[in-house]
Amino acid sequence: MSTKIRRHSIISSVVIYIGFAVGLLNTYFFTKEGIFTKEEYGLAVAIFVPLAVLLATLSQLAMPSYIYKFYPYYNNNLKPEKNDMITWALVVGLIGFTIVSFFGWFFQDLVVRKYSVNSALFVKYYFWVYPLALGLMLYNILEAYAWNLHKSVLTNFLKEVQWRIFTTVLIVLFIFKVIPDFDLFLKMYAFTYPGIAAILFIYLLVKGNIHFTLTPSKISTRFLKIIKRFCSFVYSATIVFTISAVFDSLVIASVLDNGLEQAAIFILAQNLSSIIQAPQRGITAAAIPHISQAWKEKNVALIQRIYQRSSINLLIFSLLLFVLITLNYKQAIIVFGLKPEFLLGFGAFVFLGLARVVDLGTGVNAQIIGTSNFWRFELTSGIILLVLTLPLTYVLTKQMGIIGPPIAALIANILYNTIRIGFLWKKFRLFPFTKKSVYAVALAALVFTLSWILFNTMQGLAGLFARSVFAVVLFVTGVVLLKLTPDLRPVLENILRRLRLKS
Repeated sequence: MSTKIRRHSIISSVVIYIGFAVGLLNTYFFTKEGIFTKEEYGLAVAIFVPLAVLLATLSQLAMPSYIYKFYPYYNNNLKPEKNDMITWALVVGLIGFTIVSFFGWFFQDLVVRKYSVNSALFVKYYFWVYPLALGLMLYNILEAYAWNLHKSVLTNFLKEVQWRIFTTVLIVLFIFKVIPDFDLFLKMYAFTYPGIAAILFIYLLVKGNIHFTLTPSKISTRFLKIIKRFCSFVYSATIVFTISAVFDSLVIASVLDNGLEQAAIFILAQNLSSIIQAPQRGITAAAIPHISQAWKEKNVALIQRIYQRSSINLLIFSLLLFVLITLNYKQAIIVFGLKPEFLLGFGAFVFLGLARVVDLGTGVNAQIIGTSNFWRFELTSGIILLVLTLPLTYVLTKQMGIIGPPIAALIANILYNTIRIGFLWKKFRLFPFTKKSVYAVALAALVFTLSWILFNTMQGLAGLFARSVFAVVLFVTGVVLLKLTPDLRPVLENILRRLRLKS
């Protein structure tokens, strides 16, 4: 992995984890006794955010993917003031949002029928999800453009930290009754994504990184048919993937008794499993411009190097985090005084966490396919994912409750990524794994077993601390001794130099 990708990945990952720390603080407030009800937490986090993600994806009409794929062609052949890429991306996104909003209004009665029994609070605030979705849609388009400008650290800060800080401020104001009730809280919460979109837009504008023109450039004119075909396929695939990703929360709220309360328990497990996924965003943001440029230059060797390095690095990170959270899940809920009902989410977390490990361990395969000339495969693999995930999630939710969707997610992730790995191997002889991948899994199993045997009976903060420190030290030592990743040594040396412990 190149120095630039490594540096941006590390900085972005640190920023993302700061965001998750803020997010955990928010989760603590949301789930602690006496502040929000489980139904209110379920609505704000388990329903509003996934539904905003779905509506934003439907609205943006594959514009982020269009930017990822074609940015090098615009950037290399046009002067900045003639570059019309961001203009058309935003215009198309706004048109898409208008269409999606119309259908949302038209099918309001269907939403009422599906959710009025088990999730009545959602029906009451249904239309307030649209400002949240609009902000996320605009942000996703601007973020894709900023990634190609190598502004991934900034965009990760805004999305992972600043957005959560906005939420923290609202929660604190709610606790101290400056915001007098949940009604006003949720309506202000609906404008948190528009807030970070506005910040990014103003930044890019002030820095002179974006220019607006409605005059079609020679690149837009020349590639118009290819762009339309590309966006049509990618849009279908993205919708498929997004529906698969958010379907679980929506089904839980719809079909289970006390749907929003059940969704709240599930979403805590899902949020904690998302901590495992955090490094993926940093590496993806840093790698996409390089992968896209490598395809343009037909540099398959570089893509293989990025693919393999991203796989082992993400596998190591995800395994360590999965071990840490699994060891401490139940005790953390008890120690920090969360509602005891959230203990019921442990099984859901285990399966969700394993699904995240599978996804991260296969590296940046989605980004490699999406920026290649075989981007149509996105749709094929996505349809397979959707056909498997939706009915399986619905049936298992009805039969098993909140543990059903995580089991479905694990099965779907294994199949989905196996298909992608096979495709990249057949077409390009690209493969993410080495024998070190097996060593990493074995090391994680050993660390978990020893940590559980030695510290399982320890309670309270002392137990949390002892288990965590032992697991981290043992796992990192194993990674170093086994030389699982060549990227660890440069990182450690850089840290030592910054601490002035090494010249």
